[in-house]
Amino acid sequence: MAEKKAKKPAAKKPPGEKKPRASRPPKAAPGTVGITPEDAVGGAPPAAIAAVEERVRGVGGAVVGRYREPLGGHWVVLAVLPIDQVEPTPYQRELSKAHADRLATVIPKVGRFLDPIVTVPTADGFRSPNGMHRLAAMRALGARAITALIVPEPEVAFRILALNTEKAHNLRDKSLEVVRMVRALAADPVAGARPESDYQLELEQPAYLTIGVCYEQNGRFSGGAYLPVVNKCEEWSDERLRDVLPAREAHARVLLELDEAVNEAVAKLKAAGFQSGYLKPVVVARINPLRWIKARPGQPIRADFDRTLGKMLEAARDFDPSKVKAADIAAAAALGGPVDE
Repeated sequence: MAEKKAKKPAAKKPPGEKKPRASRPPKAAPGTVGITPEDAVGGAPPAAIAAVEERVRGVGGAVVGRYREPLGGHWVVLAVLPIDQVEPTPYQRELSKAHADRLATVIPKVGRFLDPIVTVPTADGFRSPNGMHRLAAMRALGARAITALIVPEPEVAFRILALNTEKAHNLRDKSLEVVRMVRALAADPVAGARPESDYQLELEQPAYLTIGVCYEQNGRFSGGAYLPVVNKCEEWSDERLRDVLPAREAHARVLLELDEAVNEAVAKLKAAGFQSGYLKPVVVARINPLRWIKARPGQPIRADFDRTLGKMLEAARDFDPSKVKAADIAAAAALGGPVDE
């Protein structure tokens, strides 16, 4: 018998680049952060707290007490305010009537209002950045007063929105919230002069501002179809916030123009016999010049907004429906994801 030839060992593939691990904040030992219960109620409050208490009494409210919140040790006033002296901040998401009605049904069953709203003082009274639905429910029940935790620093209102998990945001809600917040900040002489990059916590993503302006102009705008592209084209700016806003408004006008061209391309697909809720994502994916670019580990894809959107607009106007196959539509549907906002 002929001897069997020994198999050569397969060549080992060179080790690929390891993705950098995301840095994690150091974990504190249990019971080591913040202040003690005794510290929370001890000490002399600053003058700002006395001013808040005076404001409460001036509008006919009652001060229940004051304390230092346990994590950062910042002073807070607990008060009962006349309900007509409190309004929601204008840059929150829109009121959900169904949610407010549900609260108005549940609160009487408990017979108590046990979840104080957070407010900040304003020149005209008090504003709540996260109590819009509870406020609406209490008004629907005919309440005369509402319990509130009052934070003396008005600027904290913008950051409190990041804690609002009462109802999950969709892209439309979040983007509109961001653009309303930016308009309020830009109108303030001090806040509007700070760079946009100072507001990363409050705004979360630079793309939200551009998308939000689009939703202001068109409530049915399909922001989800364009967010991946806009995310790669918008960056935090070190320019003054009041100067950044007009630039993003200009970007939004281009994006809305692109959306019109994409809608015309979708109409061509429908005329060719395609019927699906995923036609717009298919069109946007095919005209996206960034889709073939592979991101390197730790290096996100960055692109110029005007150049990228210009190419997409040209491609949308020249869109050829004959190059789209039924399998393309089926693949888009298989990937799933929201087609409407």
